[in-house]
Amino acid sequence: MDHKSPILELQHITKRFGDKVVANDDVSLNVYKGEILALLGENGSGKTTLMNMLSGIYFPDEGEIYVNGNLVSIRDPKDAFNLGIGMIHQHFKLVDVLTAAENIILGLKEKGGLNVKAAAERITEICQKYGFEVDPYQKIYEMSVSQKQTVEIVKVLYRGADLLILDEPTAVLTPQETDKLFAVLRNMKADGKSIIIITHKLHEVLDISDRVAILRKGKYICDYETKNVTAQELTDAMVGHAVTLNIDRPEPVDPKERIRIKDLTIRSIDGVVRLNHVSFTACSGEILGIAGIAGNGQKELLEAIAGLQPVETGSIAYVNDDGSEEELIGKDPLEIAEMGVSLSFVPEDRLGMGLVGSMDLSENMMLRSFRQGKGIFTDRKSPHKLAERVVEELEVNTPSVETPVRKLSGGNVQKVLVGREISSAPTVLLTAYAVRGLDINSSYTIYDLINRQKKAGVAVIYVGEDLDVLLELSDKILVLCGGEVSGIIDGRTATKNEVGLMMTKIGGGEADE
Repeated sequence: MDHKSPILELQHITKRFGDKVVANDDVSLNVYKGEILALLGENGSGKTTLMNMLSGIYFPDEGEIYVNGNLVSIRDPKDAFNLGIGMIHQHFKLVDVLTAAENIILGLKEKGGLNVKAAAERITEICQKYGFEVDPYQKIYEMSVSQKQTVEIVKVLYRGADLLILDEPTAVLTPQETDKLFAVLRNMKADGKSIIIITHKLHEVLDISDRVAILRKGKYICDYETKNVTAQELTDAMVGHAVTLNIDRPEPVDPKERIRIKDLTIRSIDGVVRLNHVSFTACSGEILGIAGIAGNGQKELLEAIAGLQPVETGSIAYVNDDGSEEELIGKDPLEIAEMGVSLSFVPEDRLGMGLVGSMDLSENMMLRSFRQGKGIFTDRKSPHKLAERVVEELEVNTPSVETPVRKLSGGNVQKVLVGREISSAPTVLLTAYAVRGLDINSSYTIYDLINRQKKAGVAVIYVGEDLDVLLELSDKILVLCGGEVSGIIDGRTATKNEVGLMMTKIGGGEADE
């Protein structure tokens, strides 16, 4: 690429939180017109913090930002919009009961008040220009995740953004939706827009970006032209040392039925069917991967097995070693946990559900270790020791085990959650989004921990977002679509496309055991 002057320059940007945490350390970075720049880095490397300074959420402690050659001060998101910078966050900021058009013009001061009809026409123009599909009059609560994301992108384009920042945009998309999004981004690039995409997925970086900039521990390390770099080189630069990029899939040893689910139906409080007559079996010594677009009943399924979710009909049986069955429905979560069913749910709201933010690491361990078992963290030592062990094994980045959990980055919080559940020596490990937002190194550590559980004869049910990983890790894959089982397939022979089509019910015949 033959670059003229950059449209955005970051010079010597530093951002600190408190005394000890330096999120960005003297970062300098340029972005050029009509390019897609991938921002790559492990968790806690400062990617999102850096972008939040461009979008007006944080203000740098040191350094300068230039837009089109002019020194600017971005004090709030409005300043960012006025400079043509728009950020699409991981968690959408849309009002559910309003239509797409109403959300897009919300908060804009237009001449002559809010004219929804005129806005709808302009939205349709933007959509046609870049290849989006949005019905301006559709309510947000009727939309799929990818449609909501599209509304967020159209919203920043509607407000005149020339530089778009997307934070992990494909975390919630199927392979087919990702392809659609990338086609749109390429159209924007062709129109002269500049795009920064924060992602963890190396194959996507290689597919979509022109250039890759790498951050490590808050510092800018280097950048590459994408066409001249391999996934392995990117990983090594990100982590700082060579990393092997393959997930083991040991053969199951003597798998036996452990959880038998028949005809499970679950409704939400407002009467919506979340799971509809779902039946399957999970075996000891196997990893059963669960694939599906977010919100297709994965969460309810795991919570039902753990005793946290009311069930309308059906049965969840725990099969003992001697073949006798115990019904889990009707038992309370503590009784189920004592049978060895451990739920490591990394929820969207990590602190809301899994950990107590004001408590330190060792106190959070204690929330679990009231029933100590033998696990990979074998010794029955105090929660303090357990915390130290989790910190060491999973390389949790924390000043000490006395640090309150809310002061850790999301990825580190997650390691504490997963480490704690695995340390409870389960016979069934239910894990959802165990590596959500985690960097490559930590993710592989967790895959390894999960595989160790499998080898120890634990029945693992793994709900994941990254299909590539599900296909590499799972022995069997159960695909959920609209709360129903659209198939159970062999993880060793399944293809990404096949699973993607089953997730949207375009392919996928009947479930075959």
